[in-house]
Amino acid sequence: MLTKKQKDLLFFIHQKMSEDDIPPSFEEMKNALGLKSKSGIHRLISALVERGYIERLPHRARALEIKRLPESFLKRDVSGALGVTAGRSMSDVVAINHGSGAVSFDEVPLLGRIAAGTPIEAIRDEGESLQVPQGFIGHGEHYALLVDGDSMINAGIHDCDTVVIRRCDSAENGEIVVALIDDLEVTLKRLRRAGNKIVLEPENDAYEPRILEPERVKIQGKLASLLRTYH
Repeated sequence: MLTKKQKDLLFFIHQKMSEDDIPPSFEEMKNALGLKSKSGIHRLISALVERGYIERLPHRARALEIKRLPESFLKRDVSGALGVTAGRSMSDVVAINHGSGAVSFDEVPLLGRIAAGTPIEAIRDEGESLQVPQGFIGHGEHYALLVDGDSMINAGIHDCDTVVIRRCDSAENGEIVVALIDDLEVTLKRLRRAGNKIVLEPENDAYEPRILEPERVKIQGKLASLLRTYH
């Protein structure tokens, strides 16, 4: 079990390294957590190292590597963790004082699973939610889906990843979309148009594209962000 300060620091390090792969300085960490001295950061890092969440890399300045994240960073029915928190029931949402501002969260409905392989029944499972850092997904209405399958791996979308989708009913040629087929099946594919046909194109040579009449396909949204799961 991590303390709130330990979780705040772990999230801040993860967020900074997601942006440019460079760990924040001790001064940045001190300011982000609102601490008066760097000694407090040293103690928090030591605690995270002892608990196996981060590792110090020898002979390199500011060298930290995140080894794992708490499962509470994503509440759902799979084992693993993402670089965001999820669910209204969390005892504390990370809010890090960073200079004159704070890191706050937007809430995104987590609707269920979507096939990135053979299409599955349309998603109806609502109720859970995902929290992502404010500004992470941009404007518009969004929802999140857990990827089930490997047909989009060449686009960097793996089985058990979480995709954040911006809700819309149209998309440009070549965009990755959530497509509802015959009002029954839903799948994540790249959208192509070929004459008067809609092509739902996988990003894995082991799968064949699906060529459909336009009236059979409804665009439910397009890919906005990808959240990687670590096992």
